[in-house]
Amino acid sequence: MSLSSIGIQSTQELLDAQSHVWNHLFNFINSMSMKCVIQLGIPDIIHKHGKPMTLSELTHSLRLTAAKSRSLERLMRIMIHSKFFINVKISQVDETEGYWLTPASHLLLRDEPLSVRPFALAMLDPTLTDPWHHVSEWFKTDGDPTPFVSTHGRTLWEHAGQDPRLNGLFNEGMASDARLAATGY
Repeated sequence: MSLSSIGIQSTQELLDAQSHVWNHLFNFINSMSMKCVIQLGIPDIIHKHGKPMTLSELTHSLRLTAAKSRSLERLMRIMIHSKFFINVKISQVDETEGYWLTPASHLLLRDEPLSVRPFALAMLDPTLTDPWHHVSEWFKTDGDPTPFVSTHGRTLWEHAGQDPRLNGLFNEGMASDARLAATGY
């Protein structure tokens, strides 16, 4: 098979196309990493620390085993790449680096008045994300008005009315989003 048979004229164009597909394919890693960071309370821990934290300080604060430290480092690399944290030099003497907050991570703080933490947790809840796994099935069926109904057998509003956890999560999320939107920025 030649590249031109699939509409690609150069190796660079093929690599760009592959990169485009891979970026979309693995984009869920960014949102799931953000959810993990929120659930672990990492923005709050660093904020409460009052200065950049080393990996070992963060590992200790999270009460993680040393074996999980490498995975935490990978998680934080993803979050630095996504601009939720920055890596800053703590010591000029031994080149020690630590994690610090960005404007985006400030919006994930629990006690920040403009926090979008509740909104992020609501939008990334499995009840709301699972229907996205079934969109193609929904397109092939008649009757259900949305993929949510196809997946859960009732509308979001009916579901939330029967599930106090989802109802609270959704209401908190919408309230946090409304507070941010109401600032007028």
